[in-house]
Amino acid sequence: MVVPYSLRMAKFVVTVRFPDFFDEEFIALIPEHRHLINELIEANVVEAYAISANRTRGWITMNGSSEEAIRTTVEQFPLYRFFLQVEIDELFVFDSTASRFPRISLN
Repeated sequence: MVVPYSLRMAKFVVTVRFPDFFDEEFIALIPEHRHLINELIEANVVEAYAISANRTRGWITMNGSSEEAIRTTVEQFPLYRFFLQVEIDELFVFDSTASRFPRISLN
């Protein structure tokens, strides 16, 4: 059975910009932030979470019913008040090795 597009969960990529300097308050919130991200990964709300090597930007691939639903979730992140910029884009195509069947090994 094909599920109509309007009933499917859409995929979004959230791009965030972090401050250049992390103060003690920011650093103290990292464990709580990571705990929430891990819970959202387990709930299949977050599919991927990445932070740049220089720690100035992050990308979060999320599933949700709308941009507003995604924004509401992001606003609950413990580090949200430190985000300098948040961009939310709905994705048309999202393909990754994680979404494919495992490779078969004949060994």
